[in-house]
Amino acid sequence: MKFLDQAKVYVRSGNGGPGAVSFRREKFIEQGGPDGGDGGRGGDVWVEAVEGLNTLIDFRYQQHFRAGHGIGGAGRNKTGASGDDVVLKVPVGTVVLSEEKDREIADLTAAGQRVRLLKGGNGGFGNLRFKSSINQAPRHANPGQKGEELGIWLRLKLIADAGLVGLPNAGKSTFLSAVSAAKPKVADYPFTTLHPHLGIAEIDTRRLVIADIPGLIEGASEGVGIGDRFLGHIERCAVLLHLVDATSDDVVNDYVTVDTELALYGEGLDEKPRILALSKIDAVPDADEVEEKKAMLAEATGRQVHTISAATGRGMTEILRIIADYVRANRAGEAAAATKEKPWQP
Repeated sequence: MKFLDQAKVYVRSGNGGPGAVSFRREKFIEQGGPDGGDGGRGGDVWVEAVEGLNTLIDFRYQQHFRAGHGIGGAGRNKTGASGDDVVLKVPVGTVVLSEEKDREIADLTAAGQRVRLLKGGNGGFGNLRFKSSINQAPRHANPGQKGEELGIWLRLKLIADAGLVGLPNAGKSTFLSAVSAAKPKVADYPFTTLHPHLGIAEIDTRRLVIADIPGLIEGASEGVGIGDRFLGHIERCAVLLHLVDATSDDVVNDYVTVDTELALYGEGLDEKPRILALSKIDAVPDADEVEEKKAMLAEATGRQVHTISAATGRGMTEILRIIADYVRANRAGEAAAATKEKPWQP
């Protein structure tokens, strides 16, 4: 299945059905009076997050969604049937944006969450509604209200506990394949990862969802390489694991390049908790060289630097425990903020 994380669609709610103009005509009943029923409501447009989906590929082949129209009313005070609703089923983590992408309409972060995008038009009143003491035989009814139209963007932001960032070939895909059952492509050339991957790692009975995204290079914010569009998939992460290739000649520059692109992207990624690690230390035969690069990186960044090797497993358990601690602390803080009572106000 192809991965698609952005799609533009057009939605339209249904028109309301017209009211009926009708008069009661039965044997032995004189001047039966009006009995025209109301029209049915037009269908609504909903968006719903469902489990089992991880891409918006379905919306590449269908971009227009229209709810059903309401049926017109009838005699004997019969109300017309309402139009069928239309439901856009999207993966958990989908954000609905306006056509200009300047306004967030909905953010679906839980399975089963539903948001109504457009309301169907009301059905028109039948002539029975207009009967009065001075107009006992009204011969007019309302037409149904028109539905609404809207162009929207659907953008998928994967929901993961931790995200992997770094230059291409920093060892992100190898790390993910080593700690989970995910099988991202691993090769000795840049940009082997072309779209995000998710994997589930377990450490000390705790489960972590880890997201691997394509590597960043200098100028990614301007579209160089694959660009920085996939950074949206780590916006929801509690912590980022920044991998720097230990075989690089300039580890400090590698760090600065990625750090700069995160800051240029915005959305608070450069302020998100980050764990820094030298990867591929098994490929550096001289242990003193690893320590030297570790010290240089720590001095330049002011961060604690960890050393890991996904190929040999060295340092992997420790780094997973650190990630799990960050995630637990962050999620606990979110839960406390969500349940915190607001101060009483008159």
